[in-house]
Amino acid sequence: MFSVRAATIRGRSTTVWSEGRSTVTVQPGWQGRFYEDFEIGDVYRHPLGRTVDDTDNTWFTLLTMNTNQAHFNEQVGAGSEFGRRLVVSTLTLAIAIGQSVIDVTQNAFANLGLDAVKFSHPVFAGDTLWSESQVIAKRESASRPEAGIVGVYTRTLNQDGDIVCSFERTFYVHKKGAARGESRFPEAKEPMPEIAPRTRAGS
Repeated sequence: MFSVRAATIRGRSTTVWSEGRSTVTVQPGWQGRFYEDFEIGDVYRHPLGRTVDDTDNTWFTLLTMNTNQAHFNEQVGAGSEFGRRLVVSTLTLAIAIGQSVIDVTQNAFANLGLDAVKFSHPVFAGDTLWSESQVIAKRESASRPEAGIVGVYTRTLNQDGDIVCSFERTFYVHKKGAARGESRFPEAKEPMPEIAPRTRAGS
């Protein structure tokens, strides 16, 4: 039989199941940063790169009702000064923002603004994009005591290190312990089984 007791791990309420002298401990995954975790001047190199292909470019262009054929017509692209189709700049921006979420806005609940957006180098199908962000501002919220306001500068690089996009973003983010920022992970009806250690993968 399992015995169940409550525990707190890294500031998060969780459950520990034990059977005899053995213990199964629930370790929370990456929870994202809260207001208190941001320090002005810190730089976060976002971990996931994204290779853009022709399908991404065509679908995003048409999904957003952009009728400029430089993004989805090979003949038009070939006749341009670039000699091929351009990746639509709003897709580059969307990828850059998405790449930054894991480090800056996983616990945010509202974007407040985008400023100083620049597209400084063309992006083509086959390019791989990487982004990094620097914390440039933070302050308490006068109207929401359980949240704060943070500003970041984000820039996006291609595989060669060229800066293709940059912008500033401001957002509301929860503070630690804020009720609306708590994990919604459900409590399992059955305990996590204690699996015997494997001597090798697949055994």
